[in-house]
Amino acid sequence: MHYLRQAACVTAATAMTLATTVIAAPAFAAGAATNYVALGDSYSSGVGSRDYFEDSGDCLRSPKSYAQLWADAHGVDSFTFNACSGATTDDVNSGQLDGLSADTTLVTISIGGNDVGFSGVVQDCLLGNDEGCDNAVSAAEEKGRSELPGKLDTTYANIKQAAPNAEVVVLGYPRLNQPTGGCGVPGFSEAKRQRINAGADVLAEVISERVSAAGFTYADTRDAFEGHGVCSSSEWINGPSNPLRESFHPNTSGYAEGYLPVLNSVTG
Repeated sequence: MHYLRQAACVTAATAMTLATTVIAAPAFAAGAATNYVALGDSYSSGVGSRDYFEDSGDCLRSPKSYAQLWADAHGVDSFTFNACSGATTDDVNSGQLDGLSADTTLVTISIGGNDVGFSGVVQDCLLGNDEGCDNAVSAAEEKGRSELPGKLDTTYANIKQAAPNAEVVVLGYPRLNQPTGGCGVPGFSEAKRQRINAGADVLAEVISERVSAAGFTYADTRDAFEGHGVCSSSEWINGPSNPLRESFHPNTSGYAEGYLPVLNSVTG
C-alpha cells in the first residue's frame, strides 16, 4: 500500500510539473511571438567584451553580451536592449522600464552588484592588504543583507507590473576568481580571492531569495564559471585591464560560454 500511495503521488506530481511547465513558459512555445527586453547593469550590457555599439554611449551595450547573443540565436520578434553599465536598482526603476509592456514575453536582468559597491570592493582588495579586503567585503555583505532585499523587491515588483505576461529571468553573478594557486596579479593573494568569492556567494543567496519571493526564475552562473575565474589558466573573466572599466567583467568567452548556456538552460 505504501508503494501504491507513493506511485500515485509521483504520478500526480509529474502531471502537476508538466502542467506547470506548460503554463510557466508560453512565450517559448513553437510559433509564439518572442518580445524580449534586456535590463540590468554592466554584466547585462556586456562590459568586458571590448566591443560596443556606437550608439550605446556610456551604457556600453555589446553585440557580444549574453542578451544580444540570445536574441540573435532565437530570431526574436522584437528586442529592446535597455541594460546599462553602472546601473543600480534605482536606475532600472527610473530609466529602463519603458520598453516593457503587456506584449513583453521575456525579460532578463542582472542587478544588485552596484547597489552593494562591487567596484569599490574589488579596488580595495587589489590595492589593500588581506585585512582591508576582508573588511571591504564584509561591509558589502552587510549592505547586501540589510538594504538590497528591499531594493530588489521594489524593482521586481515594477517589472511585474510593467510586463505582467513576461517570463522574467534573473541572472546571477559568477565567483570572480580562481581561489587557489599562483596568480599573475601582484598582491592578489589567495585570501583576497577567496574572500571576494565568498562575498559573491552571499550576493547570490540574497538575490535568489528575492527572485523566488517574486515568482521569477533565478539563473545561477557560479558553476558555469567554475575553473574560469581571474588567475585561472582559462579566464572567462578579465583581471585588471586597460581601460579599467573592462576589469572583473566577463570576456567574450564568459558571455558566450558561461552566461549564454545558463540562460539557454532556462529558456530552451
